[in-house]
Amino acid sequence: MTQRLYATLPAIQVIPNVDTALAAKIGLKPHQRSIALFTSTIDDIGYTAADEATKKAAVDVVYAKSFYAGAAHASGPLSGEFMAILAGPSPEEVKSALDAVQIKVESDAYFETVNGDESHAFYAHVISRSGTFLSKLAGVGEGDALAYLIAPPVEATMGLDAALKAADVELCEWFAPPSETNFSGGLLTGSQSACQAAADAFRQAVLNMAAAPKSY
Repeated sequence: MTQRLYATLPAIQVIPNVDTALAAKIGLKPHQRSIALFTSTIDDIGYTAADEATKKAAVDVVYAKSFYAGAAHASGPLSGEFMAILAGPSPEEVKSALDAVQIKVESDAYFETVNGDESHAFYAHVISRSGTFLSKLAGVGEGDALAYLIAPPVEATMGLDAALKAADVELCEWFAPPSETNFSGGLLTGSQSACQAAADAFRQAVLNMAAAPKSY
């Protein structure tokens, strides 16, 4: 039995006209005069939301990083466990990107808890059409479907094996343990239906292992 675990966005900010020195350090292109910043209490949901923003506005993800140790050990109350910077040509464009981020985080992307235990959770999310950010990370074509699968390290390894055997999918990116937040997982690609089958198999494998963690 699982329950949904949504992230929150502790901070959402816009810099309408970035200082030239800061823009150079961030690596902005000449047309990218505005940036939006946001933090998320769950990093993988933050990455998913950043990718969604690239589909809904003319922005690029110029920075996206997980913070070590997770949100429980954040550097401040607004830090969460992830921060992203989205760059675009105008304040209106980056604000539109943030609107997309908020919708994704509040209503679509979520972790699932094992038996209601928030300390034991996993991510089995299907992206029907990847944006510029995750497609580049996965090395697939923009618009390709992805299964974004994350869990604690042993559960993730068992789950990825099950997912790859259950559907006609390819493992594009393996997040070897430990990540900054001590999870593991991967990005898989295939048809949307194949990605969904892979995500379902991943979920079931995680739940099966949680029910009998020492049975081999």
